[in-house]
Amino acid sequence: QVQLVESGGGLVQAGGSLRLSCQASGMIFMVNTMAWYRQGPAKQRDVVASITSGGTTNYAVSVKGRFTISRDNRKNAVYLQMNSLKPEDTAVYYCAARITTGEQVTLDTWGQGTQVTVSS
Repeated sequence: QVQLVESGGGLVQAGGSLRLSCQASGMIFMVNTMAWYRQGPAKQRDVVASITSGGTTNYAVSVKGRFTISRDNRKNAVYLQMNSLKPEDTAVYYCAARITTGEQVTLDTWGQGTQVTVSS
């Protein structure tokens, strides 16, 4: 069994910064693409940023230039540095990863979510 555990959410004023962290644990053979999603109130869950095992990144247009995704393959961890936060960034942020287990089964795994609230 594998799991993702997120940390780093909280309340911040507009213009401020937060850094989210997510670490995978369990019987892991390889962690493939990792990503951050978010779901605002009464909204669907949308991808914010993704990063492949080789380091290729992609960003939603709404966060490009403000957010930076990175990963540490030795720790099976992914991070999201969020700068110049806006009230519309308020959402529950979820970490996601495509993980190949020690039994060579590939799973799309989700974290439990962490709340980010940006006040105006």
